[in-house]
Amino acid sequence: MIPVKLNIDENILNITWNDNSADKIKLANLRRLCPCAVCSSEREKNGNTYIPIYTGNQLKIENIKIIGSYAVNIIWKDGHSTGIYDFEYLLKISRN
Repeated sequence: MIPVKLNIDENILNITWNDNSADKIKLANLRRLCPCAVCSSEREKNGNTYIPIYTGNQLKIENIKIIGSYAVNIIWKDGHSTGIYDFEYLLKISRN
């Protein structure tokens, strides 16, 4: 599926998909599940019991960029911008 609309409502990313279904992801979960190499290795190193605590700017999205026809890049207010969330991954984390 492909997102046709992304919008942020307070601390939630709302996604409307091309089949007209809709999902929501808390920004804290989106950040916690960032797929970049740094965040992935941090999760791997700390295990499943690790729960990061974020500051305000770490949970505010500055920009969302579409990457080709397969993903979005989320730029967070604190400057973190290396996470490329492919559409399949967004769907997976929105429905877990």
